[in-house]
Amino acid sequence: MARFIVEGGVQLRGQITAAGNKNSALPLIAASLLTDEPVRLRNLPRIRDVRGMLDILCDLGAEVHEEDAHTVVIRTSNVRKTDLDPRLSGEIRTSLLFAGPMLARARKVTLGRPGGDVIGRRRTDTHWLALRALGASLTMTGTGFRLEAAELKGADIPLDEASVTATENALLCAVKAPGRTVIRNAASEPHVQELAMVLVQMGARIHGIGTNTIEVTGVDELRGVDHEIWSDHIEAGSFMALAAMTHGDVTIHRCAPQHIQMTRAMFRRLGVESAIDGDMLRVPAKDEYVIEDDIGGKIPKVQSGIWPGFPSDLTSMATAVATQSRGTVLIHEWMFDARMFWVGALEDMGARLVMCDPHRVVVVGPAQLYGGDVRSPDIRAGLALLGAALAAKGTTTINNIDQIDRGYEAVDERLRGLGAKITRE
Repeated sequence: MARFIVEGGVQLRGQITAAGNKNSALPLIAASLLTDEPVRLRNLPRIRDVRGMLDILCDLGAEVHEEDAHTVVIRTSNVRKTDLDPRLSGEIRTSLLFAGPMLARARKVTLGRPGGDVIGRRRTDTHWLALRALGASLTMTGTGFRLEAAELKGADIPLDEASVTATENALLCAVKAPGRTVIRNAASEPHVQELAMVLVQMGARIHGIGTNTIEVTGVDELRGVDHEIWSDHIEAGSFMALAAMTHGDVTIHRCAPQHIQMTRAMFRRLGVESAIDGDMLRVPAKDEYVIEDDIGGKIPKVQSGIWPGFPSDLTSMATAVATQSRGTVLIHEWMFDARMFWVGALEDMGARLVMCDPHRVVVVGPAQLYGGDVRSPDIRAGLALLGAALAAKGTTTINNIDQIDRGYEAVDERLRGLGAKITRE
């Protein structure tokens, strides 16, 4: 099992470029099943989850040609198989995203149980309810799920939660379901918008992109597409946090400025200033970060929210930043019931915090952190622990870094370019 050895106490300085958005790449890979024409995806991040989605496609019979390190051409014209390998499905949660396009393509699909981060219960019911509304029936198997549809038809689908992947699955099926589909309470994150826009380029008829009500008129055929994936606003926010935790001076290129407004606002509440110039964002060095109290000196709150709220994926980074800011703040992550359990490792490193319940943590800073032996429980908490290690005195060993590799491309190499003392073993 790979691990990072991190020597803390070094200010990050220099320039770094945000990679392509993994949360866009994954549904776009699945969308290649909707056409027999070539689909070229550029600016694809080289991470484990992307490799996992491509492996599933290849196992189904697709041809995947890597033109360069970040460009693939996918041809699915020879796909005949409808059973996903349960082992491959179990390695990533987004294997679920093959359900919608495989139903649209073959009217049936068998999936293994999805893998992914261990951040509490992650129900899949919203996916199946949406696909059932479009005409599919669901059968539980010993290793996963089987979906079949004698025919698909448009439907009015009120999602019982604004799930990103359930919205995407519904879109990926509805674009080829005859008639009109209305997806209500739809997620509207940038990666959902990007998927919808690419589907339109492929010939889909979609209205309401970027809103919580999406209307789809089904079409018979979709064409191929050549698309450059947008930058990852979560990665840009993560690098902002790492710069702040080390009191460094970092410029982030391709920062997706239109998608990080709330991230900048929440980090400003933690004392982190930033400036935008075109598609570049700079976090300047500061000797001290001061948490901004609410009016009347009340303790402020950083809370995750449905888009355009503060991304749940950045609450771990915000918690880590708060340990290095002067003042007290409540971090409230309400979406996932186990996402905050990792803070015990942060406390062991010296952080001053109180875990009120599975969703809320009060952090009092600044605290001197000390190196130790920790384990990455999931993608985002793993990077937050890496930030803590960079800010800490002494050496930290971070185990289970395969989790970090699932979401961040060659993060150790890229951070060494900013001066970080980090090695991979």
